[in-house]
Amino acid sequence: MKKIISSPNAPAAIGPYSQAVEANGTIYVSGQLPIDVKTGRFVEGGIREQTEQALKNIGEILRTAGCSYENVVKTTVLLSDMNDFKEMNEVYAKFFVSECPARAAFQVVRLPLGAMVEIECVAVK
Repeated sequence: MKKIISSPNAPAAIGPYSQAVEANGTIYVSGQLPIDVKTGRFVEGGIREQTEQALKNIGEILRTAGCSYENVVKTTVLLSDMNDFKEMNEVYAKFFVSECPARAAFQVVRLPLGAMVEIECVAVK
């Protein structure tokens, strides 16, 4: 059985999908963009600020699901420019400090709304 997870503290989905879905104790968090829920816009700055906001959005969704970053077992990071990999990693390391999740990172041609980064994850309760 699946349960839809929705946090008012994270940006609403910009299409026909849920912020997250829980199935059998596993939380699947949709790709999060660097949108500030208070303004509805991307945070100001570059890849560091955008990575931090995307991860904060994930954190809010995880909290709503009764989890934290420690429950995350897999992430996927989509970058509009792989030259941003090092800076993204530096910010990412502040959120995942020990027993880090498995991860894949890809450069893509384009991200929704022109974002520099989008991050999705899978967490287990």
